[in-house]
Order: sequence, then C-alpha cells, then structure tokens
Amino acid sequence: MDFEFSGEIVYWRGPSPFHFIALPESECERIRTVAKSVTYGWGVIPVTVEIGRTRWTTSLFPKAGGYLLPVKDRVRKTEALELGQGAVVRMSLGQPSGRIR
Repeated sequence: MDFEFSGEIVYWRGPSPFHFIALPESECERIRTVAKSVTYGWGVIPVTVEIGRTRWTTSLFPKAGGYLLPVKDRVRKTEALELGQGAVVRMSLGQPSGRIR
C-alpha cells in the first residue's frame, strides 16, 4: 500500500527527543484497514519512506487513533527540514530492503 501526503515536522520531547510528521486522517483510515495484518507489535507498522531524495525504513507509531512518522535527524539535515516546516512524504507499508541513503 503506497501513500503520498504532506505534513509538518513537529517535536516531541519524550524520554528521547524525536521529530515526527502526523499522518493525515485520510491516510490513517487506509492504514487502519490493514493494521492488524502488518503490525509487528503494540501497533507499530513498518514502512519505507522517501522525503526528497532520502529513503529510509522506520515504523509508524500509533498515537491518539492516528499515526506518527518518525523523521531521523540525518533525514532532516540532509533535506534541510526545520521544525514547523512542511514536507512531502512518499511511503509504503512493509519493510523492503534498503536503509537510509
């Protein structure tokens, strides 16, 4: 299942600081239809993501009925993404081979 959407980079200060993009509700609805078959525990869902020319694998985090996409610092720096800035995200569910490039 493939997705393309735009979202804003947000900061979460939790036990370890992270930057995320909240998925739009329309995308969350699509994911919920297959979530049980693709999750590997406590609701996280493996994905392959592209922002700009950077591609990496990660997992969506369930949050308040939706999903958060973690955005690695290396991705933010490579793609010059700042807190509060929007980004176009291309994402596929599952975990094909290929790490950050």
